[in-house]
Amino acid sequence: MSELKITIDGKEIVVNQGATILDAAKQVGIDIPTLCYLNLHGTDMENKTASCRVCVVEVEGRKNLAPACATPVTNGMVVRTSTPRVMQSRRMVLELLLSDHPKDCLSCEKAGHCGLQDMAVKFGIREARFDVNYAQSTYPKQAGVSIIRDMDKCIMCRRCETMCSKVQTVGALSGVHRGFPSFVGTAFGAPLEETVCTQCGQCVAVCPTGALVENEQINEVLAQLANPNKTVIVQVAPAVRAALGEAFGMEPGTLVTGKMAAALRRLGFNYVFDTDFAADVTIMEEGSELIDRITKVMSGDESVKLPLLTSCCPAWVNFYETQFGDMLDYPSTAKSPQQIFGAIAKSYFAEKIEVPREKMTVVSIMPCLAKKYEADRPEFEKDVDIALSTRELAALIKQANIDFNSLPEEDFDNPLGESTGAAVIFGTTGGVIEAAVRTAYEKITGENLEKVEFESLRGFDGVRKATVKVGDLELNIGIAHGLGNARKLMEELKAGNPNNFHAIEVMACPGGCVGGGGQPYHGGNIEVVQKRRDALFAEDAGKPVRKSHENQAVLQMYEDYFGHPMSHKAHELLHTHYAKKDRI
Repeated sequence: MSELKITIDGKEIVVNQGATILDAAKQVGIDIPTLCYLNLHGTDMENKTASCRVCVVEVEGRKNLAPACATPVTNGMVVRTSTPRVMQSRRMVLELLLSDHPKDCLSCEKAGHCGLQDMAVKFGIREARFDVNYAQSTYPKQAGVSIIRDMDKCIMCRRCETMCSKVQTVGALSGVHRGFPSFVGTAFGAPLEETVCTQCGQCVAVCPTGALVENEQINEVLAQLANPNKTVIVQVAPAVRAALGEAFGMEPGTLVTGKMAAALRRLGFNYVFDTDFAADVTIMEEGSELIDRITKVMSGDESVKLPLLTSCCPAWVNFYETQFGDMLDYPSTAKSPQQIFGAIAKSYFAEKIEVPREKMTVVSIMPCLAKKYEADRPEFEKDVDIALSTRELAALIKQANIDFNSLPEEDFDNPLGESTGAAVIFGTTGGVIEAAVRTAYEKITGENLEKVEFESLRGFDGVRKATVKVGDLELNIGIAHGLGNARKLMEELKAGNPNNFHAIEVMACPGGCVGGGGQPYHGGNIEVVQKRRDALFAEDAGKPVRKSHENQAVLQMYEDYFGHPMSHKAHELLHTHYAKKDRI
């Protein structure tokens, strides 16, 4: 790649051909404000619509101002990023955006995390000279189970559209109308639940305003905690512990497992459990299912389909039900860890503590907004009552005036708080299938697996392929994170499984659950997501037990209640079914 010399704010630098002015500015630490620009998780798919015009700069020899995010550098280019003309233009753009924007910043869900608000503060805009007044209830607010859309607050940056269409390849959102009435919406204005939307929440994660937010359920949890007739149980997903600390000023990737358990007790939950317990159960069921399918296929049974597709991610489940509804024989029938936990809590555990199901409330703390949708699916019969995001938990802790940073380290309760290292890595791309292989290896070979780390299954490429030798069997595995990458593997599967995959793991969000739509906002910074991933691998490495089938609390539960994995009772409570969804 050839190199180009340019001068930016008096600094001579060398950049690679194809770089934009914004790239060059970042290289030397010059801050150019942006609203519409989105660097999509270190990929080559960048949002360069240049629709907001906040990033304009002066280029010597060019009459008009140039959008830095979409203007490629040329050799000898001279750029000035903060001249009076530039500053005046940026201020004008912001004032026009604010003129067509609701003025409810104090009560807006994105207050404190709003890119438009931050930029108004930076430019010292205290009042707008213009008052278009288009934003007074122009569009009805749509509140779904997971996501709330308030298009009066849409500034047409189109980040959500880019994420939905380019990265996730879902295509639920697109630009509608022109001029001031324009916004990003769904086909025919349909609610998200009636579209092919997967509820992954990545649109919420990248929206710079309050146009897209999660459906907050903090008050519902408080009502349950205040009800003396309810036994309220909380479960926490593995990815939460690697990100929650960011909401309290800690570095990304800081593990707060013990403090998190302590905070939940102080909030008043009767039992504080770990979704990792259910992740170990998932491996017992899904791993047994994988071994059963491989055995049957090798014996010539054509009624069984390979590869087995993991089913832990509800956004991924939504994706294949709407986009690949003719391939529903491939996914594992095992429920997700969230739903497995809820089913166990309201049966096995409820019987142990002699609390009727109707007097028990199960609350989930999840890194994912699709978990709200999943908990509401009718086939699960409210095994999980309420799902909060990591952001919602952070807000609840702050509302309760808990000094999170000074909390002691505490353990989860027993027995549904016992877990292994295999369960912890469920929160990152490749983790589910690595956990499954740790168990499948020993079940197939009958040998002890000394080295449990499968480096070939780790990494951050969007699509990964690996072969793991398990005894005489060469286990071919596919891994994808991000639904656009999942589509690539599904298209290969449709073409006849040319890689002879035995199992494919898919996580809907870039990076897996650590990059989930309910995690603290990271602005597309891939390094933040990677640090969260590294934290989960570190917790796994420090666990005394690192294989799901060695979780003694899980084994005791099978002995007392289910009998064995894939038993009739296990199928009734821990497995599910899928159906093709025809949506717009």
